[in-house]
Amino acid sequence: MSAHGHDHGSGHAQGHGPGSHGAHAHGVSAGADGRWLATALALITAFMAVEVVVGVLAGSLALISDAAHMLTDAASIVLSLIAMRLAARPARGGFTYGLKRAEILSAQANGLTLLLLGTWLAYESVRRLIDPPAVEGGLMLVTALVGIAVNVAATWCISRANRSSLNVEGAYQHILNDLFAFIGTAVAALVIVLTGFRRADPIATLMVVALMAKAGYGLLRDSGRIFLEAAPADVDPDALGDRLVALPAVVEVHDLHVWQITSGQAALSAHVLVEPVGDCHAVRRDLEELLRQDYGITHTTLQVDHAPEQVFQVALPGERPRLDDPGHCEEAHGPVHREEPHEH
Repeated sequence: MSAHGHDHGSGHAQGHGPGSHGAHAHGVSAGADGRWLATALALITAFMAVEVVVGVLAGSLALISDAAHMLTDAASIVLSLIAMRLAARPARGGFTYGLKRAEILSAQANGLTLLLLGTWLAYESVRRLIDPPAVEGGLMLVTALVGIAVNVAATWCISRANRSSLNVEGAYQHILNDLFAFIGTAVAALVIVLTGFRRADPIATLMVVALMAKAGYGLLRDSGRIFLEAAPADVDPDALGDRLVALPAVVEVHDLHVWQITSGQAALSAHVLVEPVGDCHAVRRDLEELLRQDYGITHTTLQVDHAPEQVFQVALPGERPRLDDPGHCEEAHGPVHREEPHEH
């Protein structure tokens, strides 16, 4: 029988782990985190308007690029706030997990905007390296120093939110990269004031572009893993399966799936076979406790059945029985874990 198509009334034990419906935190708090994000948004929006004007007057690409980056910062925070409100909605209708992955969509959008903005800034920087325009270094330096102060405050606000959420982390990376951009702009402005070396402006921008590319790639990679339903980065499914099958009375574990619903919320399902005389309910409780204590996985669906007794009868004395009877499961999705050497 298939673990996923198995009738609920036929299995000896099947269900969610303790606390899987409310005892553990799903995603982030839309209240406290929302207030921190909104404070950062107000700081960024106010300064961005001033910076655009000063950047045009000073003729500084670094300042204009910082302002453009701050616009994406503001957009990323707005997107994060919307995603948090959507994720907080209860599951209903066809959305059996609710809209929790709206946060992951937001993280992907933040990562993509970082890469796209970085590409444009890289192009402009190279163009200005070839033909550097005149830059008003003093005005550029003062604005950059004020920008550092504003971004330090905004970064601190978002760091107070729950950064285990990829959604919040996306907004945080935008603000943090903007802080680095202002530091680079301040250094470039100081170089221009002291030496007149105008190419310091695009060089500083290129350094920030590298940081933006790194942060954008990281967000796309981590959010992509969740959309592809890969196991959490800190969980090895093969090692996890071996630990489950090592518990007393467990004969085999197959159809083992571990994935993330959203940031910080992992889920697991598996079909477990126990010895014919084993206590399915006790085994399920032991498995759930192991998953909760050692892996922090509390959202579990375990189908626990007795292994076919006739398979045990044909095993030779001293041999570990192999459960190749097509009746117990037509097709296992992924490795089959037994307490013996097996393919990983």
